[in-house]
Amino acid sequence: MTKKIFRSTITVVNITLLLCLSIVMGVLYSYFLNMEKTQLKNEIKLIEGGVALNGEDYLKNQDFESIRVTLIDEKGDVVFDSAKNIDTMDNHMEREEVLEAFETGYGESSRYSSTLMNKRLYYAKLMEDGNVLRVSVSVVSVVAVLVRVFVPVAVVFAIAILVSVAVVKHMAGKIVEPLNEIDVDKPLENEDAYEELAPLLGKINKQHKELSKRGKALRKREDEFRQISEFMNEGLIILNDKTEVVSANEAARECFGIEGDCKGQEFLLIDRNPKLTEAIEGALKGKSSEVFVQKNGSEYRININGIESEDQIFGVVLLIFDVTEQAMFRRSRQEFTANVSHELKTPLQSIIGSAELLENNLVKPEDMGRFVGHIRKEAQRMVDLVNDTIKLSHLDEMVEVSKEEFCLLELAKEIIDSLEDLAAQKNVKISISGEKHTITSVKKYMYDILYNLCENAIRYNVENGEVRVFINTDGIIVEDTGIGIPIEHQERVFERFYRVDKSHSRETGGTGLGLSIVKNAVQYIGGQINMSSQVNQGTLVEITF
Repeated sequence: MTKKIFRSTITVVNITLLLCLSIVMGVLYSYFLNMEKTQLKNEIKLIEGGVALNGEDYLKNQDFESIRVTLIDEKGDVVFDSAKNIDTMDNHMEREEVLEAFETGYGESSRYSSTLMNKRLYYAKLMEDGNVLRVSVSVVSVVAVLVRVFVPVAVVFAIAILVSVAVVKHMAGKIVEPLNEIDVDKPLENEDAYEELAPLLGKINKQHKELSKRGKALRKREDEFRQISEFMNEGLIILNDKTEVVSANEAARECFGIEGDCKGQEFLLIDRNPKLTEAIEGALKGKSSEVFVQKNGSEYRININGIESEDQIFGVVLLIFDVTEQAMFRRSRQEFTANVSHELKTPLQSIIGSAELLENNLVKPEDMGRFVGHIRKEAQRMVDLVNDTIKLSHLDEMVEVSKEEFCLLELAKEIIDSLEDLAAQKNVKISISGEKHTITSVKKYMYDILYNLCENAIRYNVENGEVRVFINTDGIIVEDTGIGIPIEHQERVFERFYRVDKSHSRETGGTGLGLSIVKNAVQYIGGQINMSSQVNQGTLVEITF
């Protein structure tokens, strides 16, 4: 504003000086020109009187220094001239002032000389003897006057501009000072401001309130967004159109291993995965995509979409989902399906083979019972496998099962009674101890837990071995003196169809799903399972509620 005031004032000063100079020069020049004309008229009257008394001798005897006097006869020939030789002069009948004098008795004219930058004034008068007396004088032109006064005028201009600059700076400072001191936060409390600014200050106050209101709403929305995004399980990253990070929540920072604040950092410096880079570039062009990446042993699904407003994409949002568990379940289901198919295929082939031999009468009568028993045994194994698979399916789906009150010690005794025949075949002694107490839980899942633990303890025990079951208010302990589990296999024995020794496991029977059922059932009832085992020294499994 100060510069604008300065430029405007200096321009006005210069224009004013030029106008004043033009007016003064015009008035003065006109005044002096009229004086010259009046002087010439007086001169021509005096000279006319002298010529009337003494004739041409008067003209010849006078010294005309500042004026030029010319006498012209009736034919237009020059009879006398004070400045030039009359023999070299042309006829003057065509001269404007001479022709006018012959016609009206008096004539005048002026002619400009571009080389001398001046002009001459001519006055002619018809005398009584019929001749014309002409007087002329040289007058300086306006251009010549300006050239002559250029230096003093330039000095005046310079002084005027310098004075104007000083004055304008001072005045501008005085004008702008109240404006600079206006408190825009409290526009209506500026007492020293100009009265003319009152409407503007009122509008500023109204706008200030509106902006304050919008700012509070925006900050509230930002806080809400930040709190929501920080508590999200999913990762969220927002990029601008230059792929610089605008916002990243805790889950996203953890996924990409970002430490500290990454705001303003280019995403390429955070992750150089070519698939992600290509997807982000596509999102800026309006193409949505989905990318799967693996980081730090976890698997993530990243949905990448452009942020659009008024038909223009100005950013990209990355929504990150941890699908590690889903991927694990998917692989587990695939493995489970393959294992079930394999486990069903083996007894089916055995049944089909035995059935074909019986069908074709290739079995001796005395061996008939053995083959039929083999078919029954393999069929029972398939039934057990199907039943265990159904149990695992229910546990995986977390099907709601009603709870009931029952005595855990009596349930354990019931299970041990049902395993007496198996224990007798292995020459394994089973003992149970504990206190009678009632619990509220899913009875059939508790039955599966105890049955599978005790069955495994018998099947994988040694000849004349022992299985001890202990029941208390905190949980269950099943301990055996069996073959034990090598330490490198202990973390995987609860996986489906996992066997430490596949050949030995098939000899002992079982579906390979017992411990998986135990693990899932324990998780369903909210318990924990711990196992300790040493090869050839036995295994201890503890279930705590």
